Amino acid sequence: MNVYDSARMADVLAPLGYAPVDDPADADMVILNTCHIREKAAEKVFAELGRLRPAKAKREAAGEGMIIAVAGCVAQAEGAEILRRSPFVDVVLGPQTYHRLPEMVARATRARAERHGGGRSAGVLDTEFPVESKFDHLPESTAAPGVTAFLSVQEGCDKFCTFCVVPYTRGAEFSRPVDAIAAEARRLVKAGAREITLLGQNVNAYHGASPHAEVSAAGAAATEWGLGRLIRHLAEIDGLQRLRYTTSHPRDMDEELIAAHADVPALMPYLHLPVQSGSNRILDAMNRGHTIDDYRRTVDALRAACSDIALSSDFIVGFPGESDADFDATLRLVEDVGYAQAYSFKYSPRPGTPAAVMAGQVSEGAKAGRLDRLQELLREQQAAFNRRCVGRRLAVLFDRAGRREGQLVGRSPYLQPVHAHASTDLLGRIVDVTIAAVHPNSLAGSIVATRPRQRLPASSSSDLGEVCA
Repeated sequence: MNVYDSARMADVLAPLGYAPVDDPADADMVILNTCHIREKAAEKVFAELGRLRPAKAKREAAGEGMIIAVAGCVAQAEGAEILRRSPFVDVVLGPQTYHRLPEMVARATRARAERHGGGRSAGVLDTEFPVESKFDHLPESTAAPGVTAFLSVQEGCDKFCTFCVVPYTRGAEFSRPVDAIAAEARRLVKAGAREITLLGQNVNAYHGASPHAEVSAAGAAATEWGLGRLIRHLAEIDGLQRLRYTTSHPRDMDEELIAAHADVPALMPYLHLPVQSGSNRILDAMNRGHTIDDYRRTVDALRAACSDIALSSDFIVGFPGESDADFDATLRLVEDVGYAQAYSFKYSPRPGTPAAVMAGQVSEGAKAGRLDRLQELLREQQAAFNRRCVGRRLAVLFDRAGRREGQLVGRSPYLQPVHAHASTDLLGRIVDVTIAAVHPNSLAGSIVATRPRQRLPASSSSDLGEVCA
């Protein structure tokens, strides 16, 4: 989401004459687009600001100047604190207000002139949730997206998990109209994108106004589409070869979306479906709104629809009140489901969330020990999944040059990085690659065909371990 937002900020600033540069020291403006999901991510913001301060002072001494802006969810949550701790910051803006960046830049420029004249003008702070959608005010992107592209279809979250800041920093759920999404997707494909990942904090809660939807007297769309129908619609765009979506909530995996995994060849057989814990007691404390049995039924339905689907997930260890038995339940779930990839973290209290003040906070030592055990199991599962791909042919979309001369890198249907020696004329194409080796973070193989391929044939087994067998 932040990659997408950053690209759109560049679009907003382009009419003012701004263009990207590689070195912050050469920049007239530096924007830190931030994440607030964990404490470590937030602290990195202040560390980076400390590194930027001397660069800003050097440019100002040379009469060139540098506007420093902090955007994103840290800015939304801690805007005033950022200006207090780092008064040299010129602009602080939330994730829903970056369509107003030109106005903020003008205000920051005037404030800088006032300070040089002896005034005491403070930095610009704009973190109010706007009444209007930012998407209604963003210009069409003019930058080439590359072979793969992100497209935001939904923002915000209404789930209010007790550990999460998203409802407070991104706001309530909002879904873009189908027509607007389809128009942006067509522009991306026309500019060279062959794979699009649909984005949302809770993407499968998407409920956007259908094409040419009538509007009721109350102002609500008379008809709405869910994510499954949107995916079918986008899959009809000529030249769009692959679709993905992230991140999903188990509660919103409806029948229409699950069926799309069976019926839409362009929809890749890889799904990130965070569960967070294998314990019903902890899921209830997290306010996740589903049980482990619900999650298992969803996994079963997905594998019935698409037997070669690979799953990834998120896990939090050491949530307040988590016992050894609760953690053991998480390990059992991982063993039973089997994941191709997963992200796992120690619980990090976020200010203002209910979990931060819950009783039963788990010690850092216990968190670390549990995380080590979980990550060892997850690494074993990922390595086994990758090893079973050796000798198989995977359809790879090559999207960039590799580190070595004559090497291209792309992604398998399961999102694995794959590198092979190949001609640059295969960039942007889906080709068959025979997998020959597994590396810690990628697969290696050789080209065996140049005809387009969408995905592997469905496996006869619903077990993740048999996907590449």
